[in-house]
Amino acid sequence: MTFVITQACCNDASCVAVCPVQCIRPRPGDSDFATTEQLYIDPATCIDCGACAYECPVDAIFPEEDLPPPLADFRDINADYFALHPLEDVRPLPVKRHRLPDATTEFRVAVIGAGPSAMYAVAELSEMVGVSVTVLERTPTPLGLLRAGVAPDHEGTKLIGERFSRVLQRPNVECLFNVEVGRDVSVAELLIHHHAVICAVGAADDRKLGIPGEDLEGSVSAREFVAWYNGHPDYSDRHFDLSGKRAVVIGNGNVALDVARVLARPASAYEKTTMSDVALEALRGSAIEEVMVVGRRGQVFGAYSTAELLALERLPGVDLLAYPAEVSVTDEELVTAGLEESSFNFARRRGVIDAAARRTPVSPRRIIMRYRLKPTALIGEDAVRGVVLTEADGTSEAVETSLVIRAVGFRARSMPGIPFDSSAGIIPNDAGRIVDPDTGRPLPGLYCAGWVKRGPSGVIGTNRTDSAETVASLLEDLADGRVPQPVGSSTDFADLIRSRQPYLVDRAGWRRIEEAELGAGAATGRTRVKLLNSADLLKAARGA
Repeated sequence: MTFVITQACCNDASCVAVCPVQCIRPRPGDSDFATTEQLYIDPATCIDCGACAYECPVDAIFPEEDLPPPLADFRDINADYFALHPLEDVRPLPVKRHRLPDATTEFRVAVIGAGPSAMYAVAELSEMVGVSVTVLERTPTPLGLLRAGVAPDHEGTKLIGERFSRVLQRPNVECLFNVEVGRDVSVAELLIHHHAVICAVGAADDRKLGIPGEDLEGSVSAREFVAWYNGHPDYSDRHFDLSGKRAVVIGNGNVALDVARVLARPASAYEKTTMSDVALEALRGSAIEEVMVVGRRGQVFGAYSTAELLALERLPGVDLLAYPAEVSVTDEELVTAGLEESSFNFARRRGVIDAAARRTPVSPRRIIMRYRLKPTALIGEDAVRGVVLTEADGTSEAVETSLVIRAVGFRARSMPGIPFDSSAGIIPNDAGRIVDPDTGRPLPGLYCAGWVKRGPSGVIGTNRTDSAETVASLLEDLADGRVPQPVGSSTDFADLIRSRQPYLVDRAGWRRIEEAELGAGAATGRTRVKLLNSADLLKAARGA
């Protein structure tokens, strides 16, 4: 018997360290760790101890005999990985325990942001004796994309939030939510009161298509749409036109598939989840029967994961379809993508898409995967009425729709007081050290982590190794005497923030928000019912 890693895997590799026989791959430091869709367990080596399942923060690991039927494919997916990547080096990875230099008795770090990359950094820093961490978050609640980006039907993925929440309860971690750096406090003021600042604000903007009609009503970004159905307070009052029979999603990564799934499934599929009540009501009145997911290149280059595509194929009441003429795979494409026809995971994804191209629709709703089509214009006067899709040979078709959602990538935003590379959409850095863009030299005390550091790539757990690199750089600089000494005290800083932001949400206030949302959820048979605007969140934080 063996254990099996399944769809919800977050890639943070907590399971790797506890495996006594080191049968989980890839591991941090392996060549394919940064790009892997998930981690895998070698069935021939696993000794059935269950340590990995206990350690997994998202409940993604099952004994093979207990695999739920929808996850049965993952038994073969795990085994297939090791058919191509046999275990060789089974020595355990070295355990790294950080500590402050002997001469340093106090070390204060401010972390801007409270999403996954920020929380991994906070977790690692706050484990050290003598370190105190101040977490500053623009919204009244922490956890970033875990709260406002993960699809409502991916409850397992959200479980890692419980681990992050425990980190925020540590006595050497101070929570300052509803505080915006650049508005309520400057980066320079953070450095006056802290030894170092880590910027981990994620990617709060989106890439554009750059085509005529993109600014029409009904043309929206996936970032906005996802934030809306997840109850982000900045988007609680948004309206999306769901009155048409077709929606078009531009892009074919996991976010595009999340959006397609939300639009294609009936609202009843989400009524027990954390989806926004506003979004639930809108979906109940939705007339959408077809969601078209459009990729610019062939299926070889699909950016979605195998797990997400398999899940799409099994949606009840929804047919997954494709156009036979668009799903062919050329040798040139395989070479360009660095794949072979039998490449791990691609063969399985190709099987799903090829089956979709042969499928006869029988369900009331459908998702159609389209390939090798470039959107060249959105049609309409005041609002979107269609999108023009153009093939490589110049042949075009106009697809009627009242909703176009672009899911072509995220971009970070600049922050006052921190350099920003607008062309790359990231903070210029060297292993997390923020550098002067003109000289390339590190700016003392300034660091970054997550998407704002490396760009919008990877999954939640990818941020663990990313943040660990940043923390290692910070501690190396501290040991070498390259970290400035703050002149202000932590007490002075607390007084400064409270004088600037009277509606500050501290740890106690955040707990009250949690109690209010979880209590409302328990009363209605849901995980939680989210408060959808800042006024209600702040009211709950005050206990009013």
